Amino acid sequence: MNFQPFSDEQARVIVNLEQAYQVWMEALRTLNDMPYNMRIKEVSGREYLYEVTDRRGSMKSKGPVNPERLAEFDQYKTEKAQLKDRLTRSKETLKEQASLYRALRLPMLPTEAGKILREADRLRFLGEQAMVVGTNALIAYALEANGFIRDAPDETLDFDMALTGLEADEERPTLWKVLKEADMTYSVNTERPFQARNAKAYEVEILSAPSRIGGQIAQDRPRPIPLPEQEWLLNGRRGDRVVGVRDGEAARMVAPDPRWFALQKLWMAAKTERAPQKQPKDRKQGIALLDAVWGAMRHYPLDEAFYETLPDALKPHFELWEANKPQRG
Repeated sequence: MNFQPFSDEQARVIVNLEQAYQVWMEALRTLNDMPYNMRIKEVSGREYLYEVTDRRGSMKSKGPVNPERLAEFDQYKTEKAQLKDRLTRSKETLKEQASLYRALRLPMLPTEAGKILREADRLRFLGEQAMVVGTNALIAYALEANGFIRDAPDETLDFDMALTGLEADEERPTLWKVLKEADMTYSVNTERPFQARNAKAYEVEILSAPSRIGGQIAQDRPRPIPLPEQEWLLNGRRGDRVVGVRDGEAARMVAPDPRWFALQKLWMAAKTERAPQKQPKDRKQGIALLDAVWGAMRHYPLDEAFYETLPDALKPHFELWEANKPQRG
């Protein structure tokens, strides 16, 4: 098996990075859930308490200043200062752990992908509304396996996400908001409306199972490609890991069940209409990942019970892998 377990030090840093990220993200979300700002303003000789609702300075009045509103204003200022301090300290710890992660040459996510995932997590879009489905997902699988998956390249110059929401909701953050918060230069490719590209030519491709197309509001963009094979990636138990990013930070990744991801890759490699240059990569990734699941991710069983859940289209690929699977230690 072409698999190398992480050292004890590498495994320890991975755990510490995840803990540091969770503390930082909790502080960031709490701060973001607070009013953008609050201020006291005099109008016609009388003081009013205002809530600033956005960075453009839009405000709404909370009424004339009285002892209760003054206490609310003071409490807001105190809590915000405490949260900012907590955020600063947690970010320092996170950067320290990310630096150790990088020094140990652990699998890393491209900078642009990390920016998107951090914003998606901050806005509670990741997991609830989207997951990573492209080659970058292999980074999360390596951490899940606690080792390097040698035959599975883990970095590309594009980023694939699948939408997973069941019902559209105008109150939820949109995909477009996530992308714009990550980088204001993202624009939709007019020739490929399922794709966005930023000023650095980094491409984000949006996919969806047909059953999840209705989870995106009509005004959102990019508009995903509905692909029947994406339905398979909704099955099983998703992976959820915090990984290092090349910008010296970290990001959370939510990815499909590795068994279903690997079998979908093998199915794609066998498609005659698949681009010839992509078929060997798909096959190599699928086999390497199934081998890693078999050898190092025993919490994802590859047994008869799992086989019986597979659609007919995937069973031959499982059978072929099983006939040639490596010895397990």
